[in-house]
Amino acid sequence: MGILGYKNISKGLFKRPFLFANAMIVIRNGEKKDLPRVLELIIELAEFERASEEVTNTVSRLEEDGFGRNPVFGFFVAEEDEVIHGIALYYYRYSTWKGKRLYLEDIIVTQGHRGKGIGKMLFEEVMKRTLREHCTGMMWQVLGWNKPAIEFYKKYNARFDNEWINCHLEAEQIKAYL
Repeated sequence: MGILGYKNISKGLFKRPFLFANAMIVIRNGEKKDLPRVLELIIELAEFERASEEVTNTVSRLEEDGFGRNPVFGFFVAEEDEVIHGIALYYYRYSTWKGKRLYLEDIIVTQGHRGKGIGKMLFEEVMKRTLREHCTGMMWQVLGWNKPAIEFYKKYNARFDNEWINCHLEAEQIKAYL
């Protein structure tokens, strides 16, 4: 994989092209027009993770949450010939011990394009964003049975935490309690 050396920054947006295997993949900031494809990829990931019934998000909610008055997430897309094959969706969280952290919610690469380095390009772009935004680090989760992803993260010397248990409440549960 050879990196073509240009970076076009305007209004905070950029495109970074990567050339590999006779294909040009461009990594760029996500835009509102990308959201229908983003939702398709989210659904594809949910199916891969055996949890498609859990997806309740919509394009309009993504638009409000990502491009509304108070955006709560950002994302990168990986595209070839203007077709999106992958995304990395992230947001910021605050650690009382560490300060500002970037949380990588998901890297999604469509099944037909896995194993071609797209996930690596997206992950490394998120790492760069972490540093540009002066975060103290980045965090994410990986399913214990997703061995390819675990092996991928090991290449970066990621620390795996076996002590913490994930907890969550759905809005309906909160309403029922309160």
